[in-house]
Amino acid sequence: MRSLLFVPADSDRKLEKSLSSDADVIIVDLEDSVALSAKPEARRIACEFLQNRAATASQSLFYVRINDLNSGHAEADLDAVMPGAPDGIMVPKTASGRDIQKLHAMLDVREAEAGLADGATRIIPVATETAASVFGLGTYAGSSERLAGMTWGAEDLSADLGAAVNRDTDGRFTEPFRLARNLCLCGAVAARVAPIDTVFTAFRDPEGLAEECREAERDGFTAKLAIHPAQVPIINSVFTPSDAAVERAMRIVDAFRTAGDAGVIGLDGEMLDRPHLKRALGTLARAGRSVEDV
Repeated sequence: MRSLLFVPADSDRKLEKSLSSDADVIIVDLEDSVALSAKPEARRIACEFLQNRAATASQSLFYVRINDLNSGHAEADLDAVMPGAPDGIMVPKTASGRDIQKLHAMLDVREAEAGLADGATRIIPVATETAASVFGLGTYAGSSERLAGMTWGAEDLSADLGAAVNRDTDGRFTEPFRLARNLCLCGAVAARVAPIDTVFTAFRDPEGLAEECREAERDGFTAKLAIHPAQVPIINSVFTPSDAAVERAMRIVDAFRTAGDAGVIGLDGEMLDRPHLKRALGTLARAGRSVEDV
């Protein structure tokens, strides 16, 4: 999972176009991109889109972003889309792991009603959209085996904080938002799920997107949200380990294997310990390579 593309659920045309985007995850959006008056029709379109996926050649996972659990619309969203068997649900404006537990229970009921396998539907929360939510980022670990990733959001958070902007004149997030980003990264890693970087809203700035992707990948994020199909190839490229990175990781794993039970090894004049091995194994996993390939 590298790229997750938002697509408005009320647009048949945009949903159809998303199928050729090569996004790892297509997020059918029932929240911010759909007006209140359009939500009933958007739910119908979303379910039909999900039910027709078998007729497409898309290899993407299909998630649905529902409205937040306190909005009064989340249950209607789930009732409408669960018969379409989405791969997962993205839930916005979560405050803590307790919201994931609540959604887990809601999905239990609807999976049973729709004849779906127990636990088949995964969950990704947008976990930083209020000031209070930042203090709950350490509570997601152990909240549900459905949890597949965690991501953060800057737009709703800026409104809640009363911030005039969330980026500086160089286009970089200002300090309150970098704090939320970094704590979300730590919370996701602590929960042993994918840390997913937020959207880059300047969709006509591919160089800026690539730079932000490289920074996120450097820091430990393994995926990024997209708001336009043109962003997907850039995100996929950056978050796919390079041939050089894979070759280096394979050599590290092989060196530790050869050394037996060593805690520290030497490779290319550098001393490497167990954290380096763990990082190498993560690189191989993201590249779809197993230890047996070494």
